[in-house]
Amino acid sequence: MSLLAELKRRNVIRMAGLYLVGAWLLVQVAGTVLPWFSVSASVLRGLVVVLAIGFIPALAFAWVFELTADGFKRDQDVAPAQSIAPQTARRMNRLIVAGLLLVIALMVVERVWFAAAPDRPTAVSSAVSSVPRQDNAKPAADNSIAVLAFSDLSQSQDQAFFSDGMAEEILNALTRVKSLRVLGRSSSFQYKGKDVAPQTIGRELGVAHVLNGSVRKQGEKLRITAALIRTSDGVQQWSKQYDGDLGDVFDLQDSCARDIAKELNITLGGGQQRLVDKATDNPEAYAKFIEAQALVTRRFGDSLPRAIVLLDAALGLDPKFARAWAKLAVAHAVVVQYVGGDWKQHWDAAEKAANRAIELDPESSEAYATIGYINLSRRRYLDMDAPARRALALDPDDITSNFWMANQYASMGRVRDAERAADHALQRDPANTLLTFYQGNLLWMLGDYDPGRLLSERAAALGHPLSGMVLGYDQARRGDVAAGARLFATGMSALGTKIPLPDLETIFVGSYGDAAQRKRGLAMLDRYLGDEYAPTLMIMLGEPERSFTLFEHGQSGLSDAYFDWLWLQEDWSRKARQSPAFQGFAKRIGLVAYWQKNAWPDLCEPAPDIGPDAFTCQ
Repeated sequence: MSLLAELKRRNVIRMAGLYLVGAWLLVQVAGTVLPWFSVSASVLRGLVVVLAIGFIPALAFAWVFELTADGFKRDQDVAPAQSIAPQTARRMNRLIVAGLLLVIALMVVERVWFAAAPDRPTAVSSAVSSVPRQDNAKPAADNSIAVLAFSDLSQSQDQAFFSDGMAEEILNALTRVKSLRVLGRSSSFQYKGKDVAPQTIGRELGVAHVLNGSVRKQGEKLRITAALIRTSDGVQQWSKQYDGDLGDVFDLQDSCARDIAKELNITLGGGQQRLVDKATDNPEAYAKFIEAQALVTRRFGDSLPRAIVLLDAALGLDPKFARAWAKLAVAHAVVVQYVGGDWKQHWDAAEKAANRAIELDPESSEAYATIGYINLSRRRYLDMDAPARRALALDPDDITSNFWMANQYASMGRVRDAERAADHALQRDPANTLLTFYQGNLLWMLGDYDPGRLLSERAAALGHPLSGMVLGYDQARRGDVAAGARLFATGMSALGTKIPLPDLETIFVGSYGDAAQRKRGLAMLDRYLGDEYAPTLMIMLGEPERSFTLFEHGQSGLSDAYFDWLWLQEDWSRKARQSPAFQGFAKRIGLVAYWQKNAWPDLCEPAPDIGPDAFTCQ
């Protein structure tokens, strides 16, 4: 028998066809699904290699073995009368045909459906770039850099947060080089665990260089490896390894930052003695601080409680560690919003920690920013402006200080000022999901609906759930209240309310629906008057007097999450601003005193003819 005939008899040729069709389908499905879970592209490449290697063994198996009624047997042991190779061949033919039909179907979907569907990310990016000061189309300046998250090369692989913190420390050191544009942490760290080419990162972030690296920590021994890569062509320009003990960490970081500046031909000012100050003499305290810093930035889950424990331990080792006090203040200031707790207890703890940080370091911008934020949270509106401004005077480009200042402005109705502050932060950290969402929200408040929607869509694409609120308003504005209700409920739930999603949808529909729907919404909200967001939702349902009473006599620290709803362009927001009850409420709560001392809201103006504290609102 000829070789070709024998290959056909043993179904080797059919096995080759079936294997190739199946492998192609597997690769296509994996290429679609794996990116949903942020799986590295190297996994897909590995799958292709494994399938390629497995091709020859599969053919060899088909040559040597035959499928019989009793299972697989060596071909030479199967008598011709017992062979079912022809039946197996027919089954394999059917599988090959089915596989080819799937291949054709996938090709049709790819060429017809995806070609016809709008490319949402591209459309959003294009629209976002049209928003003032969000133009990323310009060539990257040579003095721009993104510091990527460092890899953990420790033997036990348990130093991920420490490695992130080390990268953040070098990032912060580089921000002290005035002539260097350094992208913020959120934008740079978004690529962690992803196999993304430097050219892509440079194009997406608008930077000419990226710094990647690794950290190996074993006991007191520390090794930092850093590499500078040019994004125009992906060429590594420079790399260096820094070895020492944990006690040498500040010198290692300073050396690394200086070497990078030198490699970029940036001359440090004569008065710039160090880029990294020695924050503590206790290496163990610093190690705990580094990990806590990454947890505070992360916010969600149990990150903040864990960070507080680590910072308390660090301060137990070094009570004069100013940066640890400032970071502890931040953690206490925001922990209730994410995991709950006693507002007053955490306000007091945050204030104590911030004041201690300032005693130890009078130029701690983070501590001043925290005092401003907790004063907003505990309704001390007259006292929040000075520390917030002091923070920005000390560090005008600090992302958190600018964001919290935007919170203050927006809460007080100064939405245009808030938009400028948020935009300044967003320029430093353009892929920061929280800033992107918040800027979209501010633009929506200003009536810039299309840019606000597009920024919200971008934030949603980046994974920020709060964007659903603005997208819900947008759907309602377009006439699809039911779709808007689903989006809004998802966003509002992520904000922290305990009201179930279906009930939030009912409340939203009542905010935009007819009298009967509004009545159902109010009846639903009456079940949840103890929820911290009940006053906010009461504004939406057109009950401003009840809303003002709930907020004024409640204990919530969510001033920004309440007042922002007063300054929207929606009918129910306008009704609340123009309610006679708003006059007395604004005076009692401290808003009028703030406005008279600082600036009036964009939508209101004083009315001295009516009374010394009177005002009118659009």
